[in-house]
Amino acid sequence: MANEICCWVGFNIFVLAMLALDLGVFHRKSHEVSVKEALIWTGVWVGLALLFNGGLFFIRGKEAALTFLTGYLIEKSLSVDNVFVFYLIFTCCVVPKVYQHRVLFWGILGALVMRAILIATGITLMNTFHWIIYVFGAFLIITGIKMAFSKDKEIDPGKNPALKLFRRLVPTTKEYHNEKFLTRINGKLFATPLLAVLVMIETTDLVFALDSIPAILAISTDSFIVYTSNVFAILGLRALFFALAGVVNKFEYLHYGFSVILAFVGVKMVSANVIKIPIGISLGVISSVLVVSMAASVIVAKRNQPVIELDEKVEVESIL
Repeated sequence: MANEICCWVGFNIFVLAMLALDLGVFHRKSHEVSVKEALIWTGVWVGLALLFNGGLFFIRGKEAALTFLTGYLIEKSLSVDNVFVFYLIFTCCVVPKVYQHRVLFWGILGALVMRAILIATGITLMNTFHWIIYVFGAFLIITGIKMAFSKDKEIDPGKNPALKLFRRLVPTTKEYHNEKFLTRINGKLFATPLLAVLVMIETTDLVFALDSIPAILAISTDSFIVYTSNVFAILGLRALFFALAGVVNKFEYLHYGFSVILAFVGVKMVSANVIKIPIGISLGVISSVLVVSMAASVIVAKRNQPVIELDEKVEVESIL
């Protein structure tokens, strides 16, 4: 019990230290995050997750390490959908790129708290009411099927219920006031559009969490592994956003890969008492689906590229 408490305390201290280092040192001043910087930070967060996975291997064994890696891969892959929606929100709300990292920082900080609550609730429900596993499993299968057929469905951030309620209850300025979420005008406190965007980010993540939390609970009900794999995936979400925001919509079949993954873990949940799918097989299936869907997207995109026919009269020198 003492070792378990030390692990929880130590991990959360590490998370707080990394967040403080991120905002207080590397992003102390608001700036536009370049693709190069985003890729470097993506590598850092993935590297830290793999180091943590290695530590689990030596401390708790192969099974725990494979379980963490599978859960991390699920959360990381499903977070790509978050990237697309975040990009859509920032575009529709015309959020200056220099302020986007700040919004995502506080949005992800809130997401960590919400995920912790949802994970604790989910594990408690599964331990108290065993039949809830079938509810979660059926929910994931239905979600996976709906996701497969909703690829071209447009998302309108302006229809976000939380945003509508926020605008109705909170006086909000029409213009951005630098990186401020709140500002005073003639002595009266107003919210800025940046705070409204933060509300949309938080509610969007909550909706995605309702899919991803049951998915990872299909892999394990070990609260520490579920929590840590979620946290590492979320901490790397900001860097992933800036690295993939411009190209994520080019992976046409990745969306179908996500739907297959959700349906697979749903089936795994529903059939848990009949067929025990080893964690190694689960990891292999999930990673294979991701690789195949990404490869298919790249291959089809290349085949669909328009062929440029050159006029025979144009000299080679003029093209070069």
